[in-house]
Amino acid sequence: MKKNLGIILLLAGVVIITAMLQPAFLKVANIQNVLRWTALFGLISIGVSFVIISGGIDLSIGSLMAMSASIAVILMTEKAWNPALAFIIVLGIAGTIGLIHGLLITRLKLQPFVVTLCGMMLYRGIARVITRDDQKDFGGVEEFTALKFLATGKLPAGSPEGIPFPLVFLIIVGIIAHIFLNKTIYGRYLLALGNNESAARFSGVNTDFMKVTAYVICSFLAGFTGILFALDFNSVAPNTFGNWYELYAIAAAVLGGCSLRGGEGSILGVILGAAIMRVLYNSINILQIPTRYEFIMIGGIILCGAMADEIAKIVKARKSARKSAASS
Repeated sequence: MKKNLGIILLLAGVVIITAMLQPAFLKVANIQNVLRWTALFGLISIGVSFVIISGGIDLSIGSLMAMSASIAVILMTEKAWNPALAFIIVLGIAGTIGLIHGLLITRLKLQPFVVTLCGMMLYRGIARVITRDDQKDFGGVEEFTALKFLATGKLPAGSPEGIPFPLVFLIIVGIIAHIFLNKTIYGRYLLALGNNESAARFSGVNTDFMKVTAYVICSFLAGFTGILFALDFNSVAPNTFGNWYELYAIAAAVLGGCSLRGGEGSILGVILGAAIMRVLYNSINILQIPTRYEFIMIGGIILCGAMADEIAKIVKARKSARKSAASS
């Protein structure tokens, strides 16, 4: 909790300042909107945090979301498949893509940056080809209206002041991810892999398996969240859907305490990082600040996170050196 105290204070500060400047920020509808979008971006941020903790990176998230959403819409509407079956197929494809990423990185020794950069272009291209660059939507069919509850519904159902349903997904995934990372041996293996891959391998850790697992989790959550975003928007524009979402996810993970060097990260911190990103974005809109400053904000956050990580490591190294010198 101490590690997350700074980001909690930052989040509280942004909320207080925005509420003071624009009281409409605290309206129930706006709070629900922020929570819903925090949950959606929090899911992909948790996914990419596993990859970052393992010492890798995934730049294909946004494009994979576009491809997954496009396939889902086509299967449900044009092919008239059962929505549950379409969900399973799309999630299977997303998980398989993560498996391929992991194998290319571990077996062929390709750099994660290269593999996922190529994926970013490839999956976007596939989304545009299968949709013929046309916007696809779910239409007004009753079964899709009911399905839309997964992305926009509130609990209790029908309550105007209820909890956005995607937040339930985030809580469940967040708890599972936290337990996996902090309470299981595989979580310790993943952290050890990010800290020192060679040492982890010599200690008997199957580092290749852990890398593949991280990429499968990341791609699976990207595919799942892609469908939720499509339901939220009620449509998929393949050339713009999910654009830059990988940056939001990486920024949230870095802001939440994930070291870009690997071996360090907190699921709660990542969720708080996603909350910061969405609250800042909402503040920009509600205070009528030009949205062109959004990307300045994202770039600045990633840079500050990376700088803070390096500074913290330097300070820690100096303290360790002083203790060693004092003990000797």
